[in-house]
Amino acid sequence: MLGLILAGGRATRMGGGDKGRLALGSATLVESVIGRLKPQVGALALSANGDPTRFADLGLPVVADSVPGQPGPLAGILAGMDLAAREGRSHVLSAAADTPFLPPDLAQRLSAGLSEAPIVMAASAAAGRPIRQPVIGLWPVALREDLRAALNEGVSKVGLWAGRHGVVLAVWPTDPVDPFFNVNTPEDLAIARQIARG
Repeated sequence: MLGLILAGGRATRMGGGDKGRLALGSATLVESVIGRLKPQVGALALSANGDPTRFADLGLPVVADSVPGQPGPLAGILAGMDLAAREGRSHVLSAAADTPFLPPDLAQRLSAGLSEAPIVMAASAAAGRPIRQPVIGLWPVALREDLRAALNEGVSKVGLWAGRHGVVLAVWPTDPVDPFFNVNTPEDLAIARQIARG
């Protein structure tokens, strides 16, 4: 299984730049994600466009979108699938660079869902119904050509493409902390820093 950290967002609500580089205690957001994912997967890579050398200090391969126009996270997932295929891996586990509190059993529980559907997405427990985390999921490399064709047709929504193939949710509790809390705004970053301090 290849772990793929999606770091290609434009971070417009944070003023632009590489959001994953923002400090969270003694580490950055992306370093926190690496620390959470690394023990759970066979290898890790980063999905990002632009100059890959800006991430050289992380020591991870960097894959760029192969589909033009930066259509979003699905293009990053496809880039991860292409890398996984070259390495002979069957699945890609994706997560965003701004989700520093990922659960330690993410890979295990997503993998368990494969008996029910080809795609397994993470979800946060919520009153009434689970809240999907569409970019945090487990993707079969066997679907990469289908995904490539969908992107070339203009499909950019993760849920729309995934729904064509069958999706099951793996749901995590949000108490005391939502493990999929993501940092989109300066206010979110302040909350994340408070959580990280304990």
